[in-house]
Amino acid sequence: MSSPTQSAIIWPEEFLPGTTSNFVSNEVIASTLSAPLIWFLLSDISKWPRYYNNVSSITPPPSGPSLKKGDKFQFSTFGFPVLTCTVEESVAPEYGKAGRIAWSTRLENGEDSVSVYHAWLVEDLSGGRVRILTQESQVGKPAEELASKKPNKMLLGHQDWCEGLVRAARGEQTGETNLKAAGLGAYPKDM
Repeated sequence: MSSPTQSAIIWPEEFLPGTTSNFVSNEVIASTLSAPLIWFLLSDISKWPRYYNNVSSITPPPSGPSLKKGDKFQFSTFGFPVLTCTVEESVAPEYGKAGRIAWSTRLENGEDSVSVYHAWLVEDLSGGRVRILTQESQVGKPAEELASKKPNKMLLGHQDWCEGLVRAARGEQTGETNLKAAGLGAYPKDM
């Protein structure tokens, strides 16, 4: 029997799920992959466009493309303008310990301002499996609007990100995306 305890995201109080305007959670457990391999692809933002079609306008931190706590970087996603993000947590996976990476951002626009916290866990599981968990919590009117639309574009898009990580780690192409299959419009790279 497997151990019932798995790692969890560490949330700042402002972004505690269930208290925010929008929250999504996506998880993939894949065999024959390792947390260090997934971490290599996830922590280096220059690699994101290879496996996630919903990202553009990437500007790495001055220290280089591998995200470290305190770094500032930029990218665009989900039709938002370019976001300036601060890395709040960046801890590579080790034997028996999950890798953690998280960033925050805030778009100032009066009543339409939004604050975001996006976090990831990458951990090895027994039997040669890896767990990839991503969760995002948002506060603000645009987040409320995004949460009310069905199907949930962010939920599908983040699933694309998780599945893209797995495919990239296996040396496979990105393939068809969930958003495109749901008829919610394709990412620019899908056209």
